[in-house]
Amino acid sequence: MTDQLSIQELYSPTSICFGCGPANEKGLHIESFPADDGSDDLVAVWHAKPEHQAFPGILNGGIIGALLDCHSNWAAAFHLMKQRGETQAPCTVTADFHVKLLRPTPVDGPITLRARVTESSEDRAIVEAELIAGGKVCDTCRGTFVAVKEGHPAYHRW
Repeated sequence: MTDQLSIQELYSPTSICFGCGPANEKGLHIESFPADDGSDDLVAVWHAKPEHQAFPGILNGGIIGALLDCHSNWAAAFHLMKQRGETQAPCTVTADFHVKLLRPTPVDGPITLRARVTESSEDRAIVEAELIAGGKVCDTCRGTFVAVKEGHPAYHRW
């Protein structure tokens, strides 16, 4: 998408998360960036590999869930960081997450993820996201992502 570092590379370069961890050799390597259209959205462009298919030409539903979950989680973390005026993204985890598979998702071209925070408080954000492929919104999600504190198993581990 750009020659800049993704927010994952900037704020969690050693993460081994399957969906977004830059250090996971076998992961999906989602790279999220602030939208360049003036919105507060977070955008990623991703390309499927043959092993990501459910059947020929169509993306697996579990991969769809992982893409939307990780990208939405980063939208929440980035939003909370900016809202708090901090320079490091807080560690956020998924509290709930609901995916709608609207149509088969083709794998023969770029897959765009777009997420936006619709509500937030000091320690959580509700995010709505969509996955676009072949020029159509194929999948959507809505989730709640919570910034965890010291003592939580995920604290500063992603």
